[in-house]
Parts: sequence; structure tokens; C-alpha cells
Amino acid sequence: MDVSLIFKIAAIGIVVSVLNQVLARSGREEQATMTTLAGLVVVLMMIVRQIADLFSLVQTLFDL
Repeated sequence: MDVSLIFKIAAIGIVVSVLNQVLARSGREEQATMTTLAGLVVVLMMIVRQIADLFSLVQTLFDL
């Protein structure tokens, strides 16, 4: 795992939280919720990719 993945996740979190606050303060709570969900999906897709790489590495390591 690379440290850049942690920085990417942190950057997405910061951007999503700023957008969430701006949208919530302007009275657009639904868009704020959708922005939060979109950020969560993006981060989960990044993590799922890393987990898939981990499983393939374990499979290769133990020659399964």
C-alpha cells in the first residue's frame, strides 16, 4: 500500500466536507447528502481495488 492512497482519501474527505458545509448552509441538504454519498462511494471503490490487489497477492504468494 502506498502512502499516496492515504493522501488521496484525505483530500477527498476534505473536499467532500467543505462541499457538504457549503451546500448545507445554503439550504440544499439533499445535494449535501448526495455529495457525501458520492465521496463515500469513490473512497470505497479505491479501497475495494486495494483489497482485490491484496487478495491476488496472497493467492500468488501461497500459489493457490
